[in-house]
Amino acid sequence: MNPKNFKQVLFLVLLCVAFLPLSAVAQEHIGRVVGVSDGDTLTILDNQKKQIKVRLAEIDTPESAQPYGKRAKQELSRLVYGKTISVEVRDIDRYGRTVGRVYADNIDVNAEMVRLGAAWVYRKYAKDQNLYALEKRARKNRSGLWSLPEAQQVPPWEWRQARKR
Repeated sequence: MNPKNFKQVLFLVLLCVAFLPLSAVAQEHIGRVVGVSDGDTLTILDNQKKQIKVRLAEIDTPESAQPYGKRAKQELSRLVYGKTISVEVRDIDRYGRTVGRVYADNIDVNAEMVRLGAAWVYRKYAKDQNLYALEKRARKNRSGLWSLPEAQQVPPWEWRQARKR
């Protein structure tokens, strides 16, 4: 390899290595929960005093106007409000919210919401198979929203779709 080609290859390798940490390392936010919008959305204040809106990944909770919607918000508030949490960032959604797995007091909040019967596994986006087992158990135990009459157990994504018509 001539010196000119070597320099070009070396430059490309160094360029790739420079950007590797941005894509290979999962981003994490740590902050105090200062707001809970609904059962699957919260706001944290990080150490730089920046507010970050977070949507819990892989789960979906009843909308506020749906049966159990207010209760789902109360459950999330009970688990996180005023606490310092960590968020494993998975994505940024079309509304600019950080989508991630939330941890508070060594509890996987996303999974806990499903375990309590306060959330559905969001089938369109869920990858964690453990969430399905937690939902199945919550249904069997008639926990949370699963204690509602069956006609009121409408998944939020179906409820939102019906409202668009």
